[in-house]
Amino acid sequence: MKCLPTRRAVLAAGAMTVVGHGAVWAQESNRTYRLGVLAGLPRGAPQSGVVVADLGKAGFIVGKNLIIDWRLQGSPEQTTASVAELVRLAPDVLLAAGTLGMVAAQAATRTIPILGIADDMVASGLVPSLAHPGANLTGISMEILMELVPASRHMAALADPSVAGPAQLAALRSAAASRSVVLWIYPVHGPEEIAAIVGAAQAAGATALNVLASRMLDANRKTILDRCAALNLPAIYQWPEMAEEGGFAAYGPRYAKMLRQLARQVVKVLHGAKPADIPVEQPTEFELVINLKTAKALGLSIPYTILALADEVIE
Repeated sequence: MKCLPTRRAVLAAGAMTVVGHGAVWAQESNRTYRLGVLAGLPRGAPQSGVVVADLGKAGFIVGKNLIIDWRLQGSPEQTTASVAELVRLAPDVLLAAGTLGMVAAQAATRTIPILGIADDMVASGLVPSLAHPGANLTGISMEILMELVPASRHMAALADPSVAGPAQLAALRSAAASRSVVLWIYPVHGPEEIAAIVGAAQAAGATALNVLASRMLDANRKTILDRCAALNLPAIYQWPEMAEEGGFAAYGPRYAKMLRQLARQVVKVLHGAKPADIPVEQPTEFELVINLKTAKALGLSIPYTILALADEVIE
């Protein structure tokens, strides 16, 4: 068996950065700050609480000296409209979730600092380069899925075309080909397609699924989890939280930790840091989570050698 990486690996699986060139603000006791948020999840989702809590610890408190304007992204048209609304409100910082949101924000303003998370900042054209690009998470997740479901000779991947670039898909194909596994890649253009596409993949003969990182896919994770459970289809996800919510397995950075990194960058800008001086940050801890309850429901037995590598095993 190949040696699979654990949380000690340092990989360029996602990154966050400030990409605007706006003015600089130093925190002032007598002013109210404004944060614009373009998100794939509605306000009040558990993930949003992480950022708000960390901002509060730094002295930026909603209802006291901080206003948060929240808008949803969806289709390209909806995302563009949401960004336009936020820009008109003139926030001190614009937070954008995912590649689609960050690209739309960059197109809408060159004066407001934009901060966000994307799977591949360089391939998406959001930044020119990373200082330490590291390895590729996509290929590793494929390797792990093949170890978890060794009998599978046909696998599928769900990919958001607005996020998954040629390099990422090439890494998937290369990992699958190295083990003589046939891999079909299914592009998903909108939430309404997810259930049907997962069903089509299973009907075509796929016996395992790799769900690639995407704000749109993450925002509709319940649909994916429920559909995979109904079809008895094992799937691996990027966020460890998805395995904890019932997914078969996950490998990647913990979403809550990335949001805390994001909150720290917001604080830096609000404290007066120049956007151009804030480097791209990458997650340094990656967790392998395996849900044995789900594996049992799928009729799968996980080798002890893989369980020993897991950061968390849900029984």
